[in-house]
Amino acid sequence: MRNTAKITTAVLAAGALTLGLSACGAGKDASDTSGPLVVAASPVPHGEILTYVKDNLAKKEGLDLEVKEFTDYTSQNPATQDGSVGANYFQNKPYLDDYNKKNGTDIVPVVTVHLEPLGLYSRKAEKVDDLKSGATVAVPNDTVNEARALGLLAAHGLITLKDGAGNEATPSDITKNPKNLKFKELEAAQTPRSLDDVDAAVVNGNYAIESDLKPSKDALVLESPKNNPYGNFLAVKKGQEKDPRVKKLAKLLTSPEVKKFIQDKYADGSVLASF
Repeated sequence: MRNTAKITTAVLAAGALTLGLSACGAGKDASDTSGPLVVAASPVPHGEILTYVKDNLAKKEGLDLEVKEFTDYTSQNPATQDGSVGANYFQNKPYLDDYNKKNGTDIVPVVTVHLEPLGLYSRKAEKVDDLKSGATVAVPNDTVNEARALGLLAAHGLITLKDGAGNEATPSDITKNPKNLKFKELEAAQTPRSLDDVDAAVVNGNYAIESDLKPSKDALVLESPKNNPYGNFLAVKKGQEKDPRVKKLAKLLTSPEVKKFIQDKYADGSVLASF
């Protein structure tokens, strides 16, 4: 049985997280590294990877690891910043940079572990060229993932973005749209569920996994892992990088054993080791 706790936004709002962490070292001085390292993670694949480390590698390394799965990924950085958890594992650098900028926080990456390639999926088209003029494409509505989705479409010639749009690109930054595509902006978790209602959807790798989509087989187009800035990493509040528990976890997350676990479990290409 997986020794994890799934936390929803409603639970957080009710204050159960604070109560639940009282036995896990919440409220301790930041310099106190005794007790378990509590790591927030999205269930798939982050929670699965951390649970593998906990069950197979942590004890030998002398690491007491506790995994807390958050079904709402937007709650993980706040919990890390306020010390409710000691670290998190769910995000990429552009997302974190945007979060820190908007919230005045100081969360920093420790080690990059994997990439979940973003893909364009459809139940109405078998290849990109099959998308009809005026087709509706669902894209994630958060700043970084929307820009990433538009970048994927641009990389495959479906649209052209203005120079410098970067990680804040929105549909208003499209300069050429030869298929006159229309865009439906949804929460990232909703994009795979929209496939029956739209012509295509850009879906994050973790949500593709949860929806039984196989990126290497089902995606019309897929992000390349080469020089990709969207690798997911272990992150902590600035100053906690020196925590010996964090150092141990960083070492284990980039071990040959974890690489093999990722390759074997996600053989469909939905998760790629970044080390």
